[in-house]
Amino acid sequence: MKYYLPIMVMVLIQFIYSGMTLWNRVALVEGMSPRVFVVYRHAFATIFLAPNAYLSSRRDSTSCSLNLRSFCLIFITSLIGITLNQNLFYEGLYLTSSSITSAMTNLVPAITFVIAAFAGMERVNIRSLRTIAKIFGTIICVSGAVSNTLLKGPKLLNSSLEGDANWLLGCLFLFGSMVAWSAFLILQVPAYASHPNSLSLAAWMCLMATLQSLAVTLFLDPNLNAWKIISLFQFGCILYSGVIGSGVALYLQAWCISKRGPLFSAMFNPLLTLIVTILATLWLHEEIYIGSLIGAIGVIIGLYIVLWGKAKDVVDLQEKIVDNESCGKTYLKSGLKDPLLPN
Repeated sequence: MKYYLPIMVMVLIQFIYSGMTLWNRVALVEGMSPRVFVVYRHAFATIFLAPNAYLSSRRDSTSCSLNLRSFCLIFITSLIGITLNQNLFYEGLYLTSSSITSAMTNLVPAITFVIAAFAGMERVNIRSLRTIAKIFGTIICVSGAVSNTLLKGPKLLNSSLEGDANWLLGCLFLFGSMVAWSAFLILQVPAYASHPNSLSLAAWMCLMATLQSLAVTLFLDPNLNAWKIISLFQFGCILYSGVIGSGVALYLQAWCISKRGPLFSAMFNPLLTLIVTILATLWLHEEIYIGSLIGAIGVIIGLYIVLWGKAKDVVDLQEKIVDNESCGKTYLKSGLKDPLLPN
């Protein structure tokens, strides 16, 4: 039972994220501003996380205070990884569909590899089969995303709901969101090293993201009517996304990663795509095109190729962590915990 528990938890997490993607799409179609939704979501997440972070910091005698360096790192990490990422994500979700959005999240490991390689944080040896797999898998992922965006092809199910211009713009928003999320995963490493309390770090990031998103929303959408929650369903979506999506699900995922590693977590991403595509087709009557289906399959295949290429890196990192822990150093843990968390 202990062996299967992380598997069961990861499946549960995919259903949690599936519900969030589908219900949030409905809330946005109802007329709720994507930017306002981001503010409300992270405000609820802050309210949920702050008391737990406070209690955790009181129990943890080694917990450090927030200095200027850690404040700047957390501010930048929140700005890119939450404020920019989430605003682009929900704009893309509104303009495209739930199924396309869930398929695009499989790009994150490949984009993370590219950014890390340019930043000198990823080993690139063109003579290594695993490096070739990472590069080849990244190319397949990006090609699949392009197919998802441009090559609709014949329609398989349901009638068209969106114009081509909105569809393309939405896919560009989603791609930008995945780039921001990938940068977020890399920025978390120095942020965690500066403030090594994961619960407190999450609470601070949500608080800063709330204030940043509030400023962006007031600047771009000063109409106060946009802040109205017009239905109990919209309120439920905000509460669910903030508390369950940004709180409970991330805790469960962190537990799974601590038990099995980040690759184990990332391997369940395509399950989210499958669940969302099936439910969106049956419940929301979203259209499915052959080109989009082929693109989604290409992204998933590319994802697994990249994961295979990164498998040896995770083993090496775990060995380094064991070596450093034996010497009383544990600062490398952040590199194992965070690299492949989904959006």
